[in-house]
Amino acid sequence: MSTATIQKLKRELKEELKQELIKEFIAPLLRKAKDPEGEYRPEFIRRVLKAEMEKPKFRFNSKTFLKMLSS
Repeated sequence: MSTATIQKLKRELKEELKQELIKEFIAPLLRKAKDPEGEYRPEFIRRVLKAEMEKPKFRFNSKTFLKMLSS
């Protein structure tokens, strides 16, 4: 197996694991999450989960992230 194939399989597995974790653990926590100030709105939860499923639009490292926050 070539290195490129291994890297591709590794990325696919990582994405599958991420999706499974979200579906099995994080989503139920958000749905049942209660806050002392009230419950999370279902629209907000849907937006957060949808955003999590999308590919990232930006890549940050610590320096660029801090620079972006300070501007």
